[in-house]
Amino acid sequence: MVKQKYKSQHLATISLAIMGIGFIITIPLQDSFWGNILQGGFEAGLVGGLADWFAVTALFRHPLGIPIPHTALLPKNRQRITEGIISMLENDWLTKESIRQKINSIGFTNKLVEILASEINSETLQKNIVTLVQHLIKKIEVGKLTPIIEKELKTKLIDWDIKKYLPLLINLVTDRRYDEKTLDYILKEIDEWAAKDSTKYKLGGMAVEAVENIKADGFMQFALKSFSNLVNEEKLGNIIQNLIQKGVSSYRDPYNSNRQTLLIHIRNKLESIKTDEKIYEELSNLKTHAITKWEPQDQINGILEQFQQKAIDFVAEPAFLNHYLLPFIHDNLSALKNNPEKVDIIDTWIKAKLSSFVNKNHSKIGKLVKENLDKLDDKTLINMVETNVGKDLQWIRVNGAVCGFLIGLILVGLRAFF
Repeated sequence: MVKQKYKSQHLATISLAIMGIGFIITIPLQDSFWGNILQGGFEAGLVGGLADWFAVTALFRHPLGIPIPHTALLPKNRQRITEGIISMLENDWLTKESIRQKINSIGFTNKLVEILASEINSETLQKNIVTLVQHLIKKIEVGKLTPIIEKELKTKLIDWDIKKYLPLLINLVTDRRYDEKTLDYILKEIDEWAAKDSTKYKLGGMAVEAVENIKADGFMQFALKSFSNLVNEEKLGNIIQNLIQKGVSSYRDPYNSNRQTLLIHIRNKLESIKTDEKIYEELSNLKTHAITKWEPQDQINGILEQFQQKAIDFVAEPAFLNHYLLPFIHDNLSALKNNPEKVDIIDTWIKAKLSSFVNKNHSKIGKLVKENLDKLDDKTLINMVETNVGKDLQWIRVNGAVCGFLIGLILVGLRAFF
């Protein structure tokens, strides 16, 4: 554009120089018929070229730097020109009504659907979508979710009715014979404990001490004394150890009547718990107290952070894009295209938002233009105008010189004829 401007300026200057040189050359020839005609043409061309040069130059600056009145029109009338441009933009070219009419004539939803449907398979867009989803996941502040989840979790646990689940738990214990398994485990532990030598000596020592501390008179005292002289810790320990192991062995026998009686007693106790309101009340109080004192913030926050990272990693996998995201987008685009009512609703919403935006910001068009023009000094503004329209202005000078030359030829010819 700048090269075209200077090329046009050179052409206009050359045309003016030709007219001047032609006028000078034809002065000695003015006595001849054709010399007179040519001199008249070059003279008129020179006058026309100079006049148009003066007119074009006067738009932007003082010709030859002389402050002639009504020259340098653009710098002198800059404010008025700017206000005229803004008024023209706001009141003629870009009025609120014209912008709204243009907005209402566009089917935004269909265009967006078409663009998205055509571009959704491009690798660049897919990468950008994945990046956007990962960015949105990273922006989630799990620390702010932790108190909400903790509150909801504690509320649900406190509202949890033990009466609904404790009978089910008891039935599960009896149906799966956990009572028998528990009894067998206890008997096994007792048997292993009783079989130890340390247990034997400990039990023997306790028995000897108990016998020695028994207070009796007469024959009973004599009998106890004789018994304590006959036995020691090891013998008493062996006796007690054998008794315990035999008792445990008998209770581990599934057909033992004592075992069956004990199990029946345990099951009856379990059944009685189902209707024991005191136990329910105690368990409810215990549950409430435990939940109130429970502080799971660190655990919840850790779980959320792990889940967030797993979600980010999963989004990066091709399976997320190919099996979940792209099918979801395609299905929704197809459903939207086949639902004119929904398209109209979305279009109406978009147009309403855009119209509201235009109403609120229409005046900013003029302000934006004014701000940008005010940033330019006179020299920059003149160069900008000359760069964009200077070519046409320079052709005015060329046309002035050429037209003046032709008109001069005609006028001198007519004068010579008459």
